[in-house]
Parts: sequence; structure tokens; C-alpha cells
Amino acid sequence: MNKQIVLKDDTGEFTVSIFQPPGASRTVLFAVGGGGNPCRHMPLLNMLAEQGCTVIAPHFERITSRLVSATELAMRIRRLRLALDFAARAEQAIYAVGHSIGSAILIGLAGGQMWMHDGKKLDFEADKRIERMVVFTPAMDFFTVPGALDEVRTPMQAWAGLLDSITLPSQTVFLKNTLGSLVDARFIEGAGHFSFMNELPPNVVDTIEKREPFFAQLNLEVSKFLFS
Repeated sequence: MNKQIVLKDDTGEFTVSIFQPPGASRTVLFAVGGGGNPCRHMPLLNMLAEQGCTVIAPHFERITSRLVSATELAMRIRRLRLALDFAARAEQAIYAVGHSIGSAILIGLAGGQMWMHDGKKLDFEADKRIERMVVFTPAMDFFTVPGALDEVRTPMQAWAGLLDSITLPSQTVFLKNTLGSLVDARFIEGAGHFSFMNELPPNVVDTIEKREPFFAQLNLEVSKFLFS
């Protein structure tokens, strides 16, 4: 059910994990965070596949700078779109799930204008095929220019950790305040930036002690929002 394929764009090859259960009736695009390895979210990806989804999860090099470059961001956007075009079936509904910078990219694909730290707008084509999305710890600094979210019409569930010091909970508050009823915002007591990753990065200790029940409830809420 889980396989890895290699795709190629004009800058080189990249790996895509694809979960394709028999009789899959819908598609989920997964956009990983700065670490670049979607396999750190394996239980979530498996849960989505068990719900009858083809899950498409491109791998990326780790972003090492605190300020992501326009080149890195454009490459991730391009490769997410290439992977989706390769593996998605035209007749299937498409959903999306992302973490951190991956969440920001999904909001951009939904029509958000992404503005870089140098004041320049990143130009790329939106992908209105995505019907619903779940965003964990969305990085909203790209969208603070007035009107940047005016074209976004995609319902989304947004999760924030109240102890997140990387993408502050205020960024999810901004998303909710700007898009209103389109956003089902969830603020989790005791959660940090990496609490939404099943496999933590090296040397990171999560602030949520009982992770198994947390992920059981998280996966249930994600599934209900996307597919109910």
C-alpha cells in the first residue's frame, strides 16, 4: 500500500511517498514542514489511507535557515503540484493536510498571496482542486499584506499549540479572524510546534506527555472534518 516513487523537475529528482489502498475513492495531498520528511507523520498518513484515500506526500531537503528563500518555497510548491498531477485521479475529490511551512503552501495553493520577507510577492498559480484542508501550526507571516487572503475560499481546520514558540498561536488567530467561518480553529493547551508530529525531531522533547490519546483524538477530528 505504501510505496516510494521518484519524480523529476527541471532542478533534479525528488522522492514521493504514495499510500494507495485498494479501491481508494479520494486523494489527500500532504505538505510536510521545514524538516522535509513526511514519514515523521506516518500514523496520520496511514490513517488517511485507511479512510480510503490515496495519500501523496513529497519529500524535501530540510530548510536550514529561519527565513525560507523564494527559491526553496517555489520548488516545494512546484513539486507538490507535480506529485499531485502524477498520482491524483481526475474523478476523485482532493483534500490536503500540511504542517508549518507546508500549511502555508497549501493556503497559498488555495488562493492566498504569499509575500516574502523582502517585500516581494511569490508568483505561482493557485490550485482550486483542493476541496478541504487541515493545517497544523500554519506559518501565516507570508499573508499579512492587506488582501492577501481575499481569494481563499477553501474550508479548513487549523490547529495551534498554545506553547508554540515557532509559529505562534497568534498566527492561527490571524487566520481565523481573516477568514471567519471558513476556519475551524483549534487551540491546544500544552502543545508546542512539534506536538503534531508523530516522530519528533532529534533532541526535541514534547510538552504533551500523553501523546497516544492526543493523536487518537487528533486523527479522529481530522477525519471527521475532511470526510464527514
